[in-house]
Amino acid sequence: MSELQDLTTLVRAATPLLVIETVDEQRVVDCFRHVIAQSLRPLWRWTLTDGLGRLDFVGGGDVAPDATATLDAIRDATAAGIYLLFDFHPFLRYAMSLRLLREIVQRQRSAAHTVVLVGARIELPDELEALALRVPLSLPDLKELAGIMRGEAAAWQREYNRRLEVDNDAARTIVRNLLGLSAPDARRIVRKLIYNDGALGAADLPELMQSKFDLLNRSGLLHYEYATASFADIAGIRQVREWVRRRRAVFLAATPDPMLDPPKGLLLLGVQGCGKSLAAKAIAGGFGVPLVRLDFGTLYDKYQGETEKNLREALSSAGLLAPCVLWIDEIEKALAGGGEDNGVSRRVLGYLLTWMAERKTKVFVVATANAVQELPAELLRKGRFDEIFFVDLPRKDVREEIFAMHLARRKLEPAGFDLPALAAASEGFSGAEIEQAIVSALYDAAGSGGPPDQAMLLDSLARTRPLSVLMREQVEALRAWAQDRCVAAD
Repeated sequence: MSELQDLTTLVRAATPLLVIETVDEQRVVDCFRHVIAQSLRPLWRWTLTDGLGRLDFVGGGDVAPDATATLDAIRDATAAGIYLLFDFHPFLRYAMSLRLLREIVQRQRSAAHTVVLVGARIELPDELEALALRVPLSLPDLKELAGIMRGEAAAWQREYNRRLEVDNDAARTIVRNLLGLSAPDARRIVRKLIYNDGALGAADLPELMQSKFDLLNRSGLLHYEYATASFADIAGIRQVREWVRRRRAVFLAATPDPMLDPPKGLLLLGVQGCGKSLAAKAIAGGFGVPLVRLDFGTLYDKYQGETEKNLREALSSAGLLAPCVLWIDEIEKALAGGGEDNGVSRRVLGYLLTWMAERKTKVFVVATANAVQELPAELLRKGRFDEIFFVDLPRKDVREEIFAMHLARRKLEPAGFDLPALAAASEGFSGAEIEQAIVSALYDAAGSGGPPDQAMLLDSLARTRPLSVLMREQVEALRAWAQDRCVAAD
């Protein structure tokens, strides 16, 4: 394991101060137990509750929890050792502790010790930061995660004295989807899935993804869409439907085809209310993966550099949820700051484009936009997205489908209505406007005490002024722009 090799090399090189940020303290201890087998150095651990004591054998001599006494003991030790100090960094605010640790690190009257500061988040004084080496602790791999699952399954079987029901294919999928979690988090989720119903099967996958999302998205920058749509729930967009069908196997393949680049993303342009957001949900459903939505409004922060940091954290969290669909709604609003925001929008765009080009994880990006003129040219360049689809106002046959869908959802029999006449009366309507016309007719019918009929629907349509009429110039300009530049979604 390269992580152990790196730590062993650092200890053998007598690196004086290491910093490891993690909540998985046992993993740190286990790693250094392997390290001392190669370096033959004594291994010590300090905590505020237990003080300083030997880990490699019993009876190595303990030191009280006092920080100054601990550092004095380390400085006075003649044999070079490894000292794991858990949650010690708050004591470095005190001048004496800071001075003692600096002398140990700089080998002033001290042996060539390796001091390891371990904590969930460690901020060091400037005097120490320049002397420290921060070492990232890798997350468990598939082999370790499978071991965690086997251990939890064995524990459940011992407790209940019966065999755990396991679907092997589902169990392998669960292990793959645990990637990106620390060992304690993975163990907690596996235990929850097992104790929920005494089985591990395909039915556990939605619960697993929701639990994983909750753990990885502590910052709240992403939104998990619980119910993805199906293409059967959407009228039209046949081209998008076929595009996803052809690429699904490649996107989900465990080993990539060297002849085919994995699909990266789609940009959906179109008139408002024509189903771009629903299409994004259906794309996730078509791939059979979770959908997470990135709200750029939650990223922006008044402090310098925080917006870019938030974007990095959000994209990193999306990568840990892979395979998934990342939905960026109304992307033009997030990137249209120009020079009015001290260049934040330009830096956000630059980082987003770099991530889109260089990411290795299976995160499929679906961006939706209404105002194409506000999109930066860099985003529209071929290669940023696999394809740019234009979602136009629905044709007559598609409007018939939309009427049939919305009537059926409201327990109304579509065969009882003249759908071609309704489609003809709704020329220029978007799907959202058709739905609202049906809702309006339902309220009219509720007032008269009966179900809505054809006349009520036609009257509701006649009273509605669609966006294609209210903003005719803008809608026609958008449709004209897209005619020769985009692929029709339907």
